[in-house]
Amino acid sequence: MTDSPAAAARKVTLYRNGSVYTAADPSATAMLVDGDTVAWVGSEQAATSIADSSMEVIDLQGALLAPGFVDSHVHLTEAGIALDSLQLAGVRSAAELLDAVSASSASASSAGGTVLGHGWDETTWTNPALPSREEIERAAGGRKVYLARVDAHSALVSSSLAASAGLEGLDGFAADSQVKRGAHTAARQVARQLPADTLRGYQRRALAEAAANGYVALAEMAAPHIGTVEDLRVAAGWNRASGAVVDAAHPVPEILPYWGELATSEDHARSILDGLGVPVLGLAGDLNIDGSIGSRTASLRADYADAPGERGSQYLSVAEAAAHLAACSLLGVQAGFHVIGDAGLDAALDALDLAAAEVGEQRVRAAGHRFEHVELADPAAITRLARYSVTVSAQPVFDALWGGGDSLYQQRLGDRRLGMNAFASLYAAGVPICFGSDTPVTPLRPWSSVRACLEHTNPAERISARAAFLGHTRAGWRAARYRNPMAGQLVPGAPASFAVWEVEELMVQVADGRVQSWSTDPRARTPLLPALDTGTDPVCLQTVRDGQELYASGALGA
Repeated sequence: MTDSPAAAARKVTLYRNGSVYTAADPSATAMLVDGDTVAWVGSEQAATSIADSSMEVIDLQGALLAPGFVDSHVHLTEAGIALDSLQLAGVRSAAELLDAVSASSASASSAGGTVLGHGWDETTWTNPALPSREEIERAAGGRKVYLARVDAHSALVSSSLAASAGLEGLDGFAADSQVKRGAHTAARQVARQLPADTLRGYQRRALAEAAANGYVALAEMAAPHIGTVEDLRVAAGWNRASGAVVDAAHPVPEILPYWGELATSEDHARSILDGLGVPVLGLAGDLNIDGSIGSRTASLRADYADAPGERGSQYLSVAEAAAHLAACSLLGVQAGFHVIGDAGLDAALDALDLAAAEVGEQRVRAAGHRFEHVELADPAAITRLARYSVTVSAQPVFDALWGGGDSLYQQRLGDRRLGMNAFASLYAAGVPICFGSDTPVTPLRPWSSVRACLEHTNPAERISARAAFLGHTRAGWRAARYRNPMAGQLVPGAPASFAVWEVEELMVQVADGRVQSWSTDPRARTPLLPALDTGTDPVCLQTVRDGQELYASGALGA
């Protein structure tokens, strides 16, 4: 048996003269890393006594050393494409979008000759009218064009792409250039016909972005309607070799892979898992029960406020979802769905009831199923989620971007927006909750996501910075049923997976000054986190996973 790359490179490093976020000693200023493990945390005085010439000593210079972030919902290839392709978040009209396509159309970087873009949002335009397929075709000089909406649940396409994908007649194909549902899936599959090397390049771009922002793990939510099995295999392949690195010289965050394919029975679920060729954590993630609020495909109990008669789309029946949950429960693997609207959540909860009646409630609970997004959940639904120990994987920046009084949720839902992203209610009911970005839908900016929890647009749903930080770190490992129960904390014996941050101020921040006021007293020994009301996010100086450096800004020195 050969030594792993991690073992061959084993070293001892002492970090000192900073602030260490740890439950072992909330006043800790130093941490010792032995190989891939936290060996000790403690005071500056104790660090002086244990430092010796055999170890590397890093002066934190007052920086914060904290557990690395876990993004509980990402799409690696899509994120890489969005980072390296035509970025449309800043356009404010159809004319500006067409100008951007025209300027980009000569770029050799557009994969396979197709102009790829991401991020347009017509709700921010001065005039929400979309360009036609023919106008997009002309702007691109005859090249195929695929431009994903910011929520990635619909897209604008050119005439040539529509023809090559055979979109006419498919569900979701209309007279204008926007495609949804089945037509969108077909368009995306044609636009994303990429060789493995190209897929790997896009994924590496996303992984580098994640490492530079303090992430040590990412839950990849692959699914047949998003990318091919090859896409999944490339993503899971980053975990090859001991520890998690394909190339020991360029380690990357760990991938927590899921595959969102519907199973009809226990045998069918087993055959799907066996046929993937790579291990996954479950048949969960973006197995869509419904779509998104922005594309009006989230399944609602009542009409969209700005589209009378429209209630979105439900892609799976209760019976189909129940069979999937039962099959995965019998195998003891995680199942789960993408579910946003209240009617979509009703279907998912009814499916849990049917699955429990078939295989037993205890089996359903034990499998640790997860629902992604769960943006519109009332108290009764939250109670049912708690009953089955379903983990909710939510995206706080959705609220920061679209939850305000005059933004997307208000346009689409009216006053129902106040029930969106009910973080405090979920916590109060005992529903396990973890957080992510859904990148490329929102950026890989973890502190902005923590801030979004603390500053929720509905004050009743705000949570403390500490609760939000735990939801972005330790809870992400737990949601994936990770093999090491100590992951996500910095205590002796835990994995040495952390990030170092340049911060302006450390403090305890609570969502409501009337509660938890005891925690701001130093005697409470509550670990401190960066002040998030300064207008800027902390700056990542270093990211380390299992003792291996994933990113370094150069500001830290031995």
